[in-house]
Formats: sequence, structure tokens, C-alpha cells
Amino acid sequence: MVDYRVQGGKMSEVFERYERQYCELSSNLSRKCTASAALDGEQKKQMISIVKTGIDEAESLIRKMDLEARSLQPNVRAVLLAKLREYKSDLNNVKTEVKRLSSGGNYLSARDDLLESGMADNLTASNDQRARLMMSTERLNHTGDRIKDSRKTMLETEELGVSILQDLHQQRQSLLHAHNTLHGVDDNIGRSKRIMTSMSRRMNRNKWIIGSIIAVLIIAIALTLYFKLSLNDCDSQLIPPAVGMPHGFLLAQNSITCLQTGKHMPMDGVSMVKMT
Repeated sequence: MVDYRVQGGKMSEVFERYERQYCELSSNLSRKCTASAALDGEQKKQMISIVKTGIDEAESLIRKMDLEARSLQPNVRAVLLAKLREYKSDLNNVKTEVKRLSSGGNYLSARDDLLESGMADNLTASNDQRARLMMSTERLNHTGDRIKDSRKTMLETEELGVSILQDLHQQRQSLLHAHNTLHGVDDNIGRSKRIMTSMSRRMNRNKWIIGSIIAVLIIAIALTLYFKLSLNDCDSQLIPPAVGMPHGFLLAQNSITCLQTGKHMPMDGVSMVKMT
């Protein structure tokens, strides 16, 4: 066997234990194969049976070593897997030697046993394998169909999602446009409100102005009527001038009369005296 040495890493103790067991078992199998070549009859069959049992144990150890090697670091794993390939090659050589020994003197009896018992088992096993293969193929077909359906559903869902995103984008644009429109309307309403407030103030001011004008006119008319009526009453009570009466005496007498009656005398006292 080739001596593989691990560099840059530490070999697993479990692997080393399996390896020691395998090496001892492989050496025993080689010696028993050599010893069985000199035997014949039942002794040879018993020895070959023992060797076959040892081969099964050796295969079990190789599988355990393989699992342990694959769990180690990459640099150690590569070296150990190379070892395992060498061990498998040695075990295959032992198997070949066992087959040669088994078929050496008992080829015809083995052939008869195979025809009598093995063929039926092989046929049954072949039928079972064929049935299992058909079932596996059917399962694979169903799985492929389900995968296709899932992929189709996924594509439809993706298209629906894209459509929903587009609709949401359009709705967002519509909402932004509506928001801008409402903002403009709000500005217009505020401007209109300010205009209406200004107009209302102007209307109230105009009402006060018109009311003041009307009040002034009413007062003016009332004063005019009052003074007019007062002058008429004063005129009726004035002393008419007589022949030879002095003008100053007449004016003083009319002023006294107007003061006593509470009436206003005109600026020109003589003109308000009835002329005869």
C-alpha cells in the first residue's frame, strides 16, 4: 500500500482507529485467501464464506472512514480520500481473488445453483426494480408537472403584481394632481374670501356714508322748514310802518317782538315789515 502522510493538518483519531482495524482485517483476508487456495471441498467453502464476511466488514470500515474523512479540513480530506481509494482498490483485488477461488472447482455446481434458485430471485428482483423505476418515473413526471404549474402560477402572480404596481402608480399620480388642484382651489377660495370681505367692508362704509348723507339732508330739510315757519310767524307779528314813524324805532320794536315770541328776525328787519 502507498504511504500517504498528512501535512499541514491533524488526522482524526477516529479515522486512525478505523484504519488500523481495516489494515488488520485486510491482512487476515489476504492470508485466508492464500490458505483457501490450498484447500478443497467443504473446508474451502467455509474459508471462502469467512473471507466474504470479512470483506463485508472491510467495506463497512471503508464507508465509516469515508464519512469521517469528509468531515475534516480540505487539505486533510484530500489526503485521506486518496488513502481510501487505495484501500478500495486492495479490497477489490481481494474480491476478485475470492471470486476466482469460488469459481475454480465448483463452477458447474454454482452454475446449477444459480439456474435453480438465483434466476427466480433475480427475475423477481428485476420485476420489482422495474416497478420501482416506473413508479419513480411517474413521480418525477408528476413533480415536473407541479413545477411547471408552480412556475406558471409564479409568472401570473408576477404579472399581476406588476399590473397592481402600475395601477398604484397611476392612482398616486391622480392623487398628486388632485392635491395640487385642491391646493389651487384653496388659494382661489382664500383670495375670493378676501375680496368678499373687502367688498363687505366697502358696502358697510358706503351704507354709513349714505345714511350720514340722508341724515344730514333730513336735518337740513327740517331746519329749513323750521326757519321758514319761524319767519312766517315773525312776519305776521311785525309792526307795519306808519307815516312819519322813524326807521330806527320801527326796527327796534320788531326786534323786541321777535325776541318775545322766540322767533328769529331776518337780517333786514325793514324788509320783513309789511309795506303798506
